[in-house]
Amino acid sequence: MALSNDRILSIHNGQITLSYRDRKDGDRKKTITLDAQEFIRRFLLHVLPEGFMRIRHFGFLANRSKKQALAQCRKLLKLDPASHLSPKQSAKDLLLEITGIDLSRCPYCQKGTMILVGDLPPLSSSSRWDSS
Repeated sequence: MALSNDRILSIHNGQITLSYRDRKDGDRKKTITLDAQEFIRRFLLHVLPEGFMRIRHFGFLANRSKKQALAQCRKLLKLDPASHLSPKQSAKDLLLEITGIDLSRCPYCQKGTMILVGDLPPLSSSSRWDSS
């Protein structure tokens, strides 16, 4: 849900108190107090990068009725109601089954086994193409 001004209840000493609806607790209205930095962090998670467009779902994909509506769609299409469950295979195994590409094999010699030793941090946009 969007954050409108009427949901911000107070701002005092770097603390922001706002109201929200807890859908897991019977849609009860509750309040939460956040540190200013945490509030800004959460707020900015919803700001899209330049060039991106927000898509809002409606109809049978609307969040409010998606579960029931998709179940009804599966029923009308005579599909197995359990078919929407996540596959028991990992993405790596599924890729191997469909394409024959084994992500655990070296892409050059196809003999050695690739082992993940760590993740590289993402490059910041300012250092990505620095030619100096």
